[in-house]
Amino acid sequence: MTTAIPRTAPPRTTAAADWHALGTSVRLVVTDPALLDSCNLLLARHLAEVDAACSRFRSDSELAALDASSGRPVTVSPLLAEALAVALRAAEATDGAVDPTVGSAMNAIGYDRDFTLVREDDRPIRLTVKRAPGWRMIDLDRTTGTVTVPAGIRLDLGATAKAWAADRAVAMLAEVAGCGVLVSLGGDTAIAGEPPAGGWNIRVQDITGSVDETPSHGTYATVALRSGGLATSGTAARNWRRGGHELHHIVDPRTGLPVRSPWRTVSVAAATSADANAASTASLVKGAGAERWLTRLGLPARLVAQDGTVVTTPGWPTHSVAAA
Repeated sequence: MTTAIPRTAPPRTTAAADWHALGTSVRLVVTDPALLDSCNLLLARHLAEVDAACSRFRSDSELAALDASSGRPVTVSPLLAEALAVALRAAEATDGAVDPTVGSAMNAIGYDRDFTLVREDDRPIRLTVKRAPGWRMIDLDRTTGTVTVPAGIRLDLGATAKAWAADRAVAMLAEVAGCGVLVSLGGDTAIAGEPPAGGWNIRVQDITGSVDETPSHGTYATVALRSGGLATSGTAARNWRRGGHELHHIVDPRTGLPVRSPWRTVSVAAATSADANAASTASLVKGAGAERWLTRLGLPARLVAQDGTVVTTPGWPTHSVAAA
């Protein structure tokens, strides 16, 4: 009898590209450096199509056309229909904690343009508690490709569209290129294809910063993923000040105002980046008890309290590093 000796595959090298689209950072990593440029071109084309369909800040986007539909059924592209389906599924899965009907609330707090312009705006605002209309009022018919949005409701897909776009991009690129692919859009990360040896090492941190620089303060952890998605949501990355109010982009659909959460960041791993991002955003809205909700769903997560205390759910690596 002979004994088979397994061959160890040579470590996979990677190549990365970093740029900006959809008002956020874009990072593409592939395990075949020769394919980086072609994959990057395909990714840029894909994100341009997503922007044309889903942008809340473009007057010529498909989403903007829904705002002007006055309650009439509108035929939309398969791309926007898919994005809306993901948003509505996220709303149902999170009991409405993530709701695409917060568009008017986002405008009311001053987030009515690309974020690079929001901080430069000093117009006064008046904060008013007003519950979002609710995702159940949106009628999406996937058979006919039509969407009906009642008059007065404005949609915002910011809580789901980037993560969904990352999922869609890695699936397409891995199939076309035949190699391992990672796409991160503003921290919403999706992976597909054969991963590097040891998996994709992804650093999760409490502050926004370059992937090439160790955080100067706060805690951070590195996790290895071989499939699925990872997302981090927080209240510190996109914040601004208007008329004496400290504001950020995570809106509580129950009040229409920026959420006041005991957590400053929540990171979640899931089968897709869209699922991970919906869960991480919902956790900020749900507040106290979010870790129990994530545990019931079987989602590995890392929650950082406002005082820096780190709480993890089953399946998440327990080791964290505190920056000096």
